[in-house]
Amino acid sequence: MPPPEATGATVVERVRRALDGVLDPEIRRPVTELDMIGEVAETGDGVHVGVKLTIVGCPAADRIERDVRTAAESVVGEGNAGVTLSVMTPDERRALTEKLQAGRPKRGIPFDADSLTRVYAVTSGKGGVGKSTVTANLAVALARRGLAVGVLDADVHGFSIPGVLGMADDEGRAPRPTRVDEMILPPVAHDVKVVSIGMFVDDPQAAVAWRGPMLHRTIQQFLTDVYWGDLDVLLLDLPPGTGDVAISVGQLLPHADVLVVTTPQPAAADVAERSGTVARQTGQHVYGVIENMAGLAQPDGTVLRVFGEGGGEEVAARLSRGQDEPVPLLASVPLSIALREGGDEGVPVVVGHPADPAAQAIDRVAEALATRPRSLQGRSLGVRVR
Repeated sequence: MPPPEATGATVVERVRRALDGVLDPEIRRPVTELDMIGEVAETGDGVHVGVKLTIVGCPAADRIERDVRTAAESVVGEGNAGVTLSVMTPDERRALTEKLQAGRPKRGIPFDADSLTRVYAVTSGKGGVGKSTVTANLAVALARRGLAVGVLDADVHGFSIPGVLGMADDEGRAPRPTRVDEMILPPVAHDVKVVSIGMFVDDPQAAVAWRGPMLHRTIQQFLTDVYWGDLDVLLLDLPPGTGDVAISVGQLLPHADVLVVTTPQPAAADVAERSGTVARQTGQHVYGVIENMAGLAQPDGTVLRVFGEGGGEEVAARLSRGQDEPVPLLASVPLSIALREGGDEGVPVVVGHPADPAAQAIDRVAEALATRPRSLQGRSLGVRVR
């Protein structure tokens, strides 16, 4: 294809084409497609671009302005592009919402049996097994393979995903999602869309003391009101145990697959089995077991089994009983200082230390999930045979 100059395209046309490559960092679609570009006009020394933000105080305003300016300057030269920010009118915002929700059920859960999004609920029988760390790293590993990934932090009482993914500030506050009318735009970290109750509380140290009905409504709202877009994978970080949230997720997402996280010790394996059993009772499918803290490598090449061994295999074996297909042990993730430090610093180990044995173990799980074949059996194909 010849360059735009060779086709006689005007400067304005060339700038608009360049702006097609600018993505809204929250919605992850081109700003031109979202009707966020207003007037583009030539000036005496370059071009001027008008940008319409979705809301007043848009947290992505600086980045959008910078990216638009860079794209325009790629056509007219550095320093020759001006950008003015304004805000969409209520009618323009309404039109944007309708465009984003086109073809989707209004206030319905988009991840039904016909959805092509793989939904994985990451659960554990007890706390402290590294479930959130595994979830966050697995999400980032999947995104690094080019998949569109979202994480719903369903651990309402003990939310930690924003911190593990480096979204929280020094005081532990996570960024508040942008709202466009009734639609919530999830913040993005490491190319993963994230929503957590931690993004809606004023004090990150305050206890969220909610009971069943409130928990159910919160999870339902995160599934219905958040604009997830076209995801390949949605991961849910469930609270430990078999309480209200696990039951609600089973009711709201009965077609989800379940990943059970345990440690090698027998006591953890006993309760981990129960979380998988409850998932089955709500109709979900236990896809596999991930054993965390499997051992600590020593300088002499030996492995120190701090938390014992065999728990992951035992959970997989127990959950395989009476099933048509065995439940596999997907990985044994070794104890890792880099993994722990990455969670504290907000830099997942699969990014900060990809050669670390823990990162490689998680990456192998991501590879298995990313290459898992899809079945169209039982899905609505949207066609009619006459």
